[in-house]
Amino acid sequence: MSHKEEDSLSLLRIDDEPEQRGSVLEGWGISSQHGQQVQYQVDHPYGMPWVPAGSPWQPGPVYHELSSITQPQWDLQALDTLELQARWFLEAEPGGAAEAGPSCSYPPGAAVGPDCSPSFASREQALSLLRAIAPVPDEVVVRYRVPQGPWKVGTLHHGKKVYTLAIGGATHHTYTCGYGCIKVWGGSALHASNGAPEAQLDLQNEQDCVLTCKLFPDEQGLLTAGMSQSLTIWALAPTPRVRAQLASTGRLCLALAISSDAHICVACFRGFLEIWDLQNQILIRKQKVPVYGSRCVDLAGNKFWTGGEDTNLYSWDLRSNQRLHQCSLKNEILSITHDPREEWLLVGLRTGDIVIAHTSRKEKFKAIVQKYSHMHNLRFSSCGNYFVSTRNESIECLAAPSLQRLFQVREPTYIQCCDLSSDNQYLVTGSNNSATVYQLMY
Repeated sequence: MSHKEEDSLSLLRIDDEPEQRGSVLEGWGISSQHGQQVQYQVDHPYGMPWVPAGSPWQPGPVYHELSSITQPQWDLQALDTLELQARWFLEAEPGGAAEAGPSCSYPPGAAVGPDCSPSFASREQALSLLRAIAPVPDEVVVRYRVPQGPWKVGTLHHGKKVYTLAIGGATHHTYTCGYGCIKVWGGSALHASNGAPEAQLDLQNEQDCVLTCKLFPDEQGLLTAGMSQSLTIWALAPTPRVRAQLASTGRLCLALAISSDAHICVACFRGFLEIWDLQNQILIRKQKVPVYGSRCVDLAGNKFWTGGEDTNLYSWDLRSNQRLHQCSLKNEILSITHDPREEWLLVGLRTGDIVIAHTSRKEKFKAIVQKYSHMHNLRFSSCGNYFVSTRNESIECLAAPSLQRLFQVREPTYIQCCDLSSDNQYLVTGSNNSATVYQLMY
């Protein structure tokens, strides 16, 4: 049974100053019922806690003292700790114990024999042993990074309007799509202003147009659709070619979404959608949806979401035709995407605002922008630490979950589409007759 939600949205702000980060978002990553939990800043060198807005927790003097320690002071403090541990062992020796007092003193958790004998003979041996403990290798330490800015490195001259595009992470092959063809660009073309495509994939009818595409998670396949009565699966390796064409019942596919395992595809048309089994190339179900509520779609787990001109965000059960929820956002929906963990949805509105909704809980927030958008695209990074929002000629990169603005760029023409490489190295935007390539600087 479906029901309509009229919940008010908690308002958030987008921060421009680094010192404001971490103070604006209560609920993204922490349930509103658990506002007192302490989160840790992933980019703080010592993992100091930050607390969402409204939390009663206040940092004590120990926190203030630790947060002011510089790296050299921290290193010295670590060395002092080693010497203190060695002193504990030294004082446990017969001579040291006599000087220290009648009772033996040991560090917490130290193994003590029945005769209260120490395990070490001297302070030097204790220090030698403690210093011999191997540090954690750099390659196994997870470091959370966000880009500090973009560097424009190249232009891909498609020749016609670029309606949609995709970029891979392994080889950085880029696919620009529009009327009549798909052009394939190699990694070397990304750093050139007049490079030539490696290949051109012609559509069956030169009047057909690719309006939406999705790169398979393994980057070995590309799914395209648009002004054509079929969905096309392209095999990309060793050479691009048509693998299969799925005969559709609609002439205009507005949006595509594929599951994380690339087994299921949802294709949106005006007033209905199709759910396909991509592995077996079988149409599972054709399902009616509101005529003006199927402009965009996204899929996560056993749910998918649609939205469009009627301003409602719809939630559907993938396994049936049941509508789960309906939420009025009061503005036209232009894009929907989810984070890599499939926990949060980003919804781009005609006003430029961004709605952040939980995929399973009734938590929704709105980041206010209030800049009218003809086009609004959203792309989450594969690491989940930031996302890119393009509105008209503007590109914004925002940190997640703090909503700190990492950088902002303006292009000379409207941005029709964008994509991030899965290795978080490149951002590509498509416009009138070309695509612009940015390398993200960390």
